Amino acid sequence: VQLKEKGYIPTNPYTHIIKSGTISCKAGRYYVSVLIEQKEFAKPDLIDFGVGIDLGIKDFAICSNGKVCKNINKSSQIRKLEKKLKREQRSLSRKYENYKKHNKNMKGEATRQNIQKQKLKVQKLHQRLDNIRTDYINKVISELVKTKPMWITIEDLNVKGMMKNRHLSKAIAQQKFFEFRTKLLAKCNEYGIELRVVDRFYPSSKTCHNCGCVKPDLKLSDRTYCCDECGYTEDRDFNASLNLRDCQTYKIV
Repeated sequence: VQLKEKGYIPTNPYTHIIKSGTISCKAGRYYVSVLIEQKEFAKPDLIDFGVGIDLGIKDFAICSNGKVCKNINKSSQIRKLEKKLKREQRSLSRKYENYKKHNKNMKGEATRQNIQKQKLKVQKLHQRLDNIRTDYINKVISELVKTKPMWITIEDLNVKGMMKNRHLSKAIAQQKFFEFRTKLLAKCNEYGIELRVVDRFYPSSKTCHNCGCVKPDLKLSDRTYCCDECGYTEDRDFNASLNLRDCQTYKIV
C-alpha cells in the first residue's frame, strides 16, 4: 500500500515488531494506525533541577525556567479558520432548512447531496483546527522534556468544574489541558522524568515565593503579584510556576 508518509513505519524486524494495524476514516481522509513493539532504549541522563508549569488561558503554559508558551488560539491562523468555520456552519444550517421544505420533490434530493458536501467542508475545518492545537501541544511537551529535568510539577486542575463557567468554557476546551497532561505523562515515562501533581486547592497563585506569605484577597484580574509582607513583586503566573516547582506536597503519577 502506498503511503504519503515514507519512513514512519520501521521495517527492521530485529528492533521493531509490527503487531497490528487499524484503518480509520476522518473528514474524508483515511489513516492507518500501526501498533509496534520496540526494544527499550537507554534513558538519557537528567540534570538536577525541576520545572514547574502553570497552565492558563491568557498564556497556555508559564514555566519556572522563564519559558512562556503563548495561547495558540489567539493567533491569526486559528481566528481565520474559526471565522471560516462559522460561515460554513451557517451555510450547512440553511441547507438543512431548505431540505425540510423540499424533501418531497426532486429538488429535495439535490439539496440532500449538497448537505453531504457541506458537512464534509465543516468536518475538514474541525479536523484542521484540531491538528493545529494537537501539534502545538506536542511541540511544547517536546521542548520541555528535552531540557532533561529531574521532575516536572503541574497542578491538578478541575477542568470539569471550570467548564461550568459559560464565559470561559469555550476557551478552556480549546486549551486541551487533559490531553496535555496525558501526553506529558507518557513522555516523562519515556525519559524517566518524575511527574508531580499538586493538589488543586494548593494556593500557588496566592502564595509569595519569596517569604511564603499567602494573599487570600488576590483577584483574578490582578496579573502582578505584590507581597504585602516583604514587597516581592512578580508576574502572577510566573510566581505560581515557581511555587509549583518548589512545592513539597505532591502526588507522583
